[in-house]
Amino acid sequence: MFRFQVEAVDTHSRARLGAFQNARGRVETPVFMPVGTQASVKTLSAEDLETSGADIILANTYHLYLRPGHSLIRGMGGLHGFTSWNRLFLTDSGGFQVYSLAELNKITDDGVRFRSHLDGSSHEFTPELSMAIQTDLGSDVVMVFDQCTTWPCTPEESRVALDRTTRWAERSRRAFDERDAITGSDQALFGIVQGSVFPDQRRQSLEELMAIGFDGYAIGGLAVGEPKSAMWETIEALEPHLPADRPRYLMGVGTPEDLIEGVRRGIDMFDCVLPTRNARKGTVFTRDGRLVVKNAAYARDERPLDSDCNCPTCLRYSRGYLRHLFATGELLGPRLASLHSVYFYLALMTELRASLREGRFDSWSRNFLARYRNIEPSPSTP
Repeated sequence: MFRFQVEAVDTHSRARLGAFQNARGRVETPVFMPVGTQASVKTLSAEDLETSGADIILANTYHLYLRPGHSLIRGMGGLHGFTSWNRLFLTDSGGFQVYSLAELNKITDDGVRFRSHLDGSSHEFTPELSMAIQTDLGSDVVMVFDQCTTWPCTPEESRVALDRTTRWAERSRRAFDERDAITGSDQALFGIVQGSVFPDQRRQSLEELMAIGFDGYAIGGLAVGEPKSAMWETIEALEPHLPADRPRYLMGVGTPEDLIEGVRRGIDMFDCVLPTRNARKGTVFTRDGRLVVKNAAYARDERPLDSDCNCPTCLRYSRGYLRHLFATGELLGPRLASLHSVYFYLALMTELRASLREGRFDSWSRNFLARYRNIEPSPSTP
């Protein structure tokens, strides 16, 4: 069964070191999960991800439902058999994708009716169908079906989404348990806290979810356009109320700075398309900040993307060569850039966990961010 344990807590912040595991494997936290929308982290193979140190990746319920279909994937051994990825999968519920395709959907208390962005065909997602899809996919961590709020939204609009999310969470829990009783799977089910940037609503959502009971708790409905300060204030207000013995997952976040700041506020899990999406367009992350390698300024640059990175891209290829690949439209450019950015994110989390294990997260994070932001580091907390 799914188990989670906190192994250390930072003395200067809410940061914590831990791990969760099931029969398939163990994942140390804090962790960043590369996003594999179509059961594939774009341009990267399973071997690339293993080399980069990934222990868990995210797949997209909505997209896999539409193509190739969850029944087909179930028949080929679930996501693990279908993709030959033998480590852990987390699947989202489809709620965010339905939210992001607002022009194609209609939300009711029953579920969400929507038209496929591929061919315009009509479909309806319900909590029960979301659970059926995700259990067929065989993911290790399943997310409840929720309603994500837009930004900006009024307190009244947020409360409607919150109340509906609670009702859908109850239905998700029942449907998941009914299927689990039949299949005897080792899947975990996470609830998703809504409430926009309103602290009282966030606490209400969490309390209602805790009454239902979940293996972990995600914070949804953030990083959707609100000011960064509002996101951190919302998390800071919610964190003291989150159960200490369950993993905390901040959905859809973020930059290297966001990961560190999120960990500082007690977050255990992150996912984001940013490293691979930016890399495919010629922008990578390094210890010295973002680098737009497709720019002409790097045409004769013999240095690697990051002199302190041990990824296969940095160990072999120059900035000048990568700039050439992007300038000529060669597919190798996005692949090498994506490989570097995923490796960089995962190496960042490995260093972060080591700093927590050794009791030096405060000084490590300050030094990392000072170099990343190109500023002088401030004195460490005594």
